[in-house]
Amino acid sequence: MSHVIEMLGIRKEFPGIVANDNINLQVEEGEIHAILGENGAGKSTLMSILFGLYQADKGVIKVRGKEVSIKSPNDAFDLGIGMVHQHFQLVHNFTVAENIILGKEGGFVYDIKSASKKIKEISKRYGLEIEPDMVIEDITVGMQQRVEILKMLYRDADILIFDEPTAVLTPQEIDELMTIMKNLAAEGKSIILITHKLDEIKRVAKRCTVIRRGKFIGVVDVATTSVNEMAAMMVGRPVSFKVDKAPKTPGEAVLEVENLNVLNNKGVLGVKDFSLSVRRGEIVGIAGVDGNGQTELIEAITGLRKIQSGSIKFLGDDISSLSIKERNEKGLGHIPEDRQKRGLILSFPIASNMVIKDFDKAPFSKNGILDKEAIRKYSQEIVDKFDVRSGEGIDSLAGMLSGGNQQKAIIGREVTEDPDLLIAVQPTRGLDVGAIEFIHQAIVAQRDKGKAVLLVSFELDEIFNLSDRIAVINSGRLIDIVKTEDTDVHDVGLMMAGIKAEKKEENK
Repeated sequence: MSHVIEMLGIRKEFPGIVANDNINLQVEEGEIHAILGENGAGKSTLMSILFGLYQADKGVIKVRGKEVSIKSPNDAFDLGIGMVHQHFQLVHNFTVAENIILGKEGGFVYDIKSASKKIKEISKRYGLEIEPDMVIEDITVGMQQRVEILKMLYRDADILIFDEPTAVLTPQEIDELMTIMKNLAAEGKSIILITHKLDEIKRVAKRCTVIRRGKFIGVVDVATTSVNEMAAMMVGRPVSFKVDKAPKTPGEAVLEVENLNVLNNKGVLGVKDFSLSVRRGEIVGIAGVDGNGQTELIEAITGLRKIQSGSIKFLGDDISSLSIKERNEKGLGHIPEDRQKRGLILSFPIASNMVIKDFDKAPFSKNGILDKEAIRKYSQEIVDKFDVRSGEGIDSLAGMLSGGNQQKAIIGREVTEDPDLLIAVQPTRGLDVGAIEFIHQAIVAQRDKGKAVLLVSFELDEIFNLSDRIAVINSGRLIDIVKTEDTDVHDVGLMMAGIKAEKKEENK
């Protein structure tokens, strides 16, 4: 089969780092080809070169056998190459149709009606199912991703690059995306899938190119290569997919939520009469389909959202009316759901972000003057321990880090503060298997030190791997709390759909 894309001997340097070091990539026409690598391995850089966002320092790019020069995304589009970025490039107060034709209007007048008709036809053909007149800010993240796919197809792209496409999707949306990708490949599109999720590679990819720390490791046939073999190639060592967690008897309650009611952004109750406790020496996992009140619950506990009624007690004290800073000072740590909006100041360097909650206290400041040496030393220790990779070390702006390295920086900051209660929301979102293994061990270590951990994850495997007890939420209500050892994924899945609640009603 002919190669639709060939990238040969690609090298790209940034200040302080070689992102791509003599990498080769060959993609066959009509295949789904995965690029597997750790966070910061150089996957996105390689694809940014193919899409014209960066230019390689060395190497050759061939498209359909012909050597090409790709100086910009417009050059890439002219060659039939499109890209869905990890962080979507959409105007939120524009409609679906307006976003899709943006940059391709032509002339002084554009025909939104005929554009909408074409969008509907493409949408139906590939099973994307989206209405052109919907406004971006009113649709789900999964739907926004479909808009990004439609932007490529509207421009007649037949080489499609997906950069970490499932990082912000629910399990159901991931299933739908996998189906869409298979449909696209069946139509003759060539797909490059950048990911570190081995199960997704197994589901859709034919071949997989593995890179590690900017270097080409090899190409494997996905069907005949095990998940463990691919993980070892990616990380450079064997990886354990199971968390070692010894039994532990919990101590006193650190967090007590009683009869909590919280409004969502639409002004209706997103959390309803919710009660939950988290004790020292235990991890309580909250399981539920995304959008069932998890965000409102966590924002209420951390102080990001006001409560309507009920109480939130921390080590016996009601903290419902305390500020975010006061809650932090009491010993509440928070790994937020949105790392860019809530976790980091992207225009600040890593060093500043590592002390953002405590810069006004010793040892980071004295008499109102920052001790930059103390800040640098502390930040460097976190970066080293949690393997946060960046071109200019702790002086790198947080916004310049890959998504996975941003996540590791946040987790490093929160865990290093050693809080009495660590609230971890999607802690391994966007992380590779090696980093997931390390972060899981760090979370369990907090529990083993007698700290309390409240975990929110849409990955049921993660919930079962880490949690001592599982609280199931549906439509903002607590369905049940079960011991992990006494239940299974099927039972929790039913509860997530509210099935157990219905049975309880029937048995009354």
